[in-house]
Amino acid sequence: MGLFDKIFKRPAPAGDLQGFFRTLTAYTPVFTTWGGQIYESELVRSAINARATHISKLSIQIQGSARPKLQTRLRSGPNEWQTWGQFLYRLSTILDVNNTAFIVPVQDYDGETTGLFPVLPTQCELVQYGGEPWLRYQFQAGQYASIEMRSCGILTKFQYEDDFFGDSNLALRPTMELINIQNQGIAEGVKSAATFRFMARLNNFTKPEDLAKERKRFTAENLSGGSGGVLLFPNTYSDIQQIKSSPFVVDAAQMESIRQNVFDYFGVNEAVIQNKAYGDAWSAFYEGAIEPFAIQLSDVVTKMLFSDRERAAGALVMATANRLQYMSNAEKLNVSAQMADRGIMNRDEIREIWNLPPLPDGQGQAYTIRGEYYLLGPNGTVTKKGDDLTSGIDQ
Repeated sequence: MGLFDKIFKRPAPAGDLQGFFRTLTAYTPVFTTWGGQIYESELVRSAINARATHISKLSIQIQGSARPKLQTRLRSGPNEWQTWGQFLYRLSTILDVNNTAFIVPVQDYDGETTGLFPVLPTQCELVQYGGEPWLRYQFQAGQYASIEMRSCGILTKFQYEDDFFGDSNLALRPTMELINIQNQGIAEGVKSAATFRFMARLNNFTKPEDLAKERKRFTAENLSGGSGGVLLFPNTYSDIQQIKSSPFVVDAAQMESIRQNVFDYFGVNEAVIQNKAYGDAWSAFYEGAIEPFAIQLSDVVTKMLFSDRERAAGALVMATANRLQYMSNAEKLNVSAQMADRGIMNRDEIREIWNLPPLPDGQGQAYTIRGEYYLLGPNGTVTKKGDDLTSGIDQ
């Protein structure tokens, strides 16, 4: 049994499908992967990898008391084949390459959801069966699988024409073509630099056959064998000149403009790609690139796994990150001191900023407040802590 059979245990619905699910825009609800192969570009892959790498560090938290067995399984990983980091990395990569990413539930033979898996179909159609919309996937190996739309998750980018799927990356094609032409120009320039070509006038030859024979003789005696040497031109040659080719490549300013187009398209910059961003720079990248993904993923997975009633009762899947870990050491020290002194953060939360493990036996859950502060109780009472610097306040 392969991975396809393990994920899609249920057979496709029997009988004829009732056509495409009607959309508001009357746009045929079909997703097809774009053949532009943008992931084969080094620059584009670096930009996508930078986003996916940081997204893979998101922490998945499950709140509420609904479906405890499923919650226990998901806390250890999204499925039996991937960790949460691997799941998030691949999901982010698929979304950036295709602008649409699908999450399907991994179910047992009783139809109970046991996990999540990101799939990469070559085509997906939104069809109607039994009065309900279904997603019908087609994969590269030719397999088909169908699952109710309410059981699946769809993440999108650049969603405009289609009511359910994101648009293609055709807007990036001009930049990709410039990158390809530039790479070809550099390669041809290296080849041309290792080649010597000459132009000369050959005297006293009137027949084309004699010219061809002389060309072959000169090439065989001077340019064959690869042993090098000196080119000897007899007096039958005149006006001897070397042909110098100057392949065109874009200048540094134009190349930087091309790179900036890619960075703008994927929401990254050179500091993020080269792992130089920290502090406010990384926080800006988080808010612009990672946090929108985390919010969309949280909403999609929550809707996949929990019913309306369970969500109303507080069931929630949340993808979060500790942005304070990306501050400089001086900024971390300042935040740690200020937050601890005022009882806003406990010791375990501060230790997390410094990538330290929690204290054993819940010792780090206590809140410490400096003595010159006053505590205002919920009933309006005011208490001065005095010199007691180690008082703990229960959460």
